[in-house]
Amino acid sequence: MSSQRITTRVETSEPRFVSYPKPGPDAPNVVMIVLDDVGFAQLGCFGSGIATPNIDRLAAEGLRYNRFHVTSVCSATRAALLTGRNHHAVGMGVTQEAALGFPGYTGRIPKSAATLARVLRDNGYNTLAVGKWHLAPKNEYSAAGPFDRWPLGQGFERYYGFLGAETSQWAPELVRDNTHIEPPYPPEEGYHLTEDLVDQAIRMIQDQQQAESRKPFFLYFAPGAAHAPHQVTEEWVTPYAGQFDDGWEDWRQRAFDRQVTEGIVPADTELPERPPWIPDWETLPADQRRLFARYMEVFAGFVTHTDHHLGRLFADLEQRGIAEDTLVMVLSDNGASGEGGTTGTLNEAAGWLGNGEDVDEAVARIDDIGGQDAYNHYPYGWAWAGNAPLRLWKRYAWLGGVRTPLVVRWGDRLTAQGGVRPQFVHAVDLYATILDAAGITQPEAVDGVTQQPVEGTSLLPSFAEPDAAEHRLLQYFEMFGSRGIYEDGWMAVTDHVANQFDERSNLVGSHDFDTDRWSLFHLAEDFSEARDVADEHPELVRRMEGLWWAEAGRNQVLPLFEFPASMSHMHPGEFPPPCERAYAPGGGPIQESQLPTLVGGFELTARVVVPDGGAEGVLIAIGDRHGGWATYLLDGRLVATIAMPDQTTRVVAPEPVAPGERVLSVRYEPGPGPRLVLAVDDVAVAEDALPGMFYFPNLMTSGAGLLVGRDRGLSVSHDYTPPFAFTGTLERVELRSGRPGARPDQSAELRVALAGD
Repeated sequence: MSSQRITTRVETSEPRFVSYPKPGPDAPNVVMIVLDDVGFAQLGCFGSGIATPNIDRLAAEGLRYNRFHVTSVCSATRAALLTGRNHHAVGMGVTQEAALGFPGYTGRIPKSAATLARVLRDNGYNTLAVGKWHLAPKNEYSAAGPFDRWPLGQGFERYYGFLGAETSQWAPELVRDNTHIEPPYPPEEGYHLTEDLVDQAIRMIQDQQQAESRKPFFLYFAPGAAHAPHQVTEEWVTPYAGQFDDGWEDWRQRAFDRQVTEGIVPADTELPERPPWIPDWETLPADQRRLFARYMEVFAGFVTHTDHHLGRLFADLEQRGIAEDTLVMVLSDNGASGEGGTTGTLNEAAGWLGNGEDVDEAVARIDDIGGQDAYNHYPYGWAWAGNAPLRLWKRYAWLGGVRTPLVVRWGDRLTAQGGVRPQFVHAVDLYATILDAAGITQPEAVDGVTQQPVEGTSLLPSFAEPDAAEHRLLQYFEMFGSRGIYEDGWMAVTDHVANQFDERSNLVGSHDFDTDRWSLFHLAEDFSEARDVADEHPELVRRMEGLWWAEAGRNQVLPLFEFPASMSHMHPGEFPPPCERAYAPGGGPIQESQLPTLVGGFELTARVVVPDGGAEGVLIAIGDRHGGWATYLLDGRLVATIAMPDQTTRVVAPEPVAPGERVLSVRYEPGPGPRLVLAVDDVAVAEDALPGMFYFPNLMTSGAGLLVGRDRGLSVSHDYTPPFAFTGTLERVELRSGRPGARPDQSAELRVALAGD
């Protein structure tokens, strides 16, 4: 570029102006909706019988892909969607809770894989993200960051949602842009996360369009639904009363029949038999059948509620006159989830640790399911049914884990609207499709960093031609040791059963990579993996296995994840947990990952001034009644409530705390016979035994934070209603690890890591 002429006078100087990047002339707005844990047969337009009229209308005006594939867990699929690369190739081999010190498992998307949001932003788009993120390591959730792996650090200009694997629908852990915030109103006033997320998405679009409607936008919308906890008000559950009473086999058969009738699956598709680890519904006791049906009624209501609010988002696009110019994609990040175990659970986190309430207890609390007093997940019989006609579920390389619904709408850019497309498609392809639609070329470098190859290929040819040739002839799959490989109509998959959710006690298969057996299916003729032909084609099996190893080497899949050895290589955060910290009231939440380690013992000390007449209120609180702990004064007496995943312990001082300057403390003494001791001015006043380790997996996966001097959302105890702010003077609280450097029990941490997807 020639030098610019600048003189002392304007009239003899040469002006030059900054140019703004622009996408192609026909670049559409893009809305990508990523549902969570919704199986192949759990949307109405994919045969479920669950009411999803708004997504169904989208499908009628667009296309359904019946061979769309993902990675089988959340973080990995989202990384593939947003980078166009295979998940191990960008360090997302498992979920963020189990990030390791190996290239394929770091939990940190490299700068050589700039996200779709970044590329679109650099080419003239506004980029908006709403909902679940789960692409930053859990030890980077705090107000100190680092923020480069939060949405705004990955190319999005606006963000509203939650960073972790999951969160309460009634009282979520929310972030706006780079700041932790509280929900706009409490659960007592009818707050629900899905409704809030849609409100925020509509507002972002309104602001962007009113500011500059000529500029396209990309909205990445990821609700918590339908990941556990399945939570929704009763009005959405009531229409499903009795609809699941005949059990998962009959429901699955009806869904399959609709799929065949509506052309979602080929007419010659075979429905595999019920595997031995799914109970025969008719053999179950009547009270269990009622309980299990209720779990599914709530899930169905949750899905319909989500569809209703997505309908508001779709209606907003129409009211603005931009629906025809907006490319909308609706998909699920993995198949239906079997993480509720054999009998379902009222507290999903208890299931991660291998614990669960007695079925009789769950029956007694059946009315709690779906409400604020439960953190529920259905039994895995419903996951099996919800993936009809496919085998297995989330976390596995079988089709039930990796094949999910995909609905696309883009006005008259699509031919044969309402049809079903049969091309083999993978999550990595959506990145390339959107860039192709926007007329944007994949950059060779971003911020001076050479970009690694994009694995995805555009689907635009199949938008125009129903019978467009297959573009993806080879694709590997791997998750937690479950391995699969697709090549030109054939699929090979191992029978490996990972050490999760007590599935090795139930599922039939191999527990060791050295004994894994490869099954073989000709998917071109066997849509559902119904007929294993491995024994008929041993040479092809060996060849497919060799292809898998080649792809594993090319994509950083090794070493395979295995328990417990992998957990000794957890990727450290920016700093190790502190040994002690002091906190003052009035700030935002302090993330669990930044607190002193508690499981090896701790002491909490609060320095307060109690006025004449006494005081009450929260000293500290983290989590809620489904997992968390709080220390507070109630009627003047010191109380500590520990809501373990499977049992709540409440320790209460016998007398009110006297007025004046006081030092109040709670001490956790681990080891055989762990105890919790309360003290006032260093004098023990109450103590009790704890039923197990002081450990709260739901805090880890939700990104929960410690509050000082108040609580919010759902309380840890029914003793109080948030905020229940402390009415005396709280000068500070100090939290000190009883054993500096102590780390959580690795077996428990692994189970949480495997669950946090």
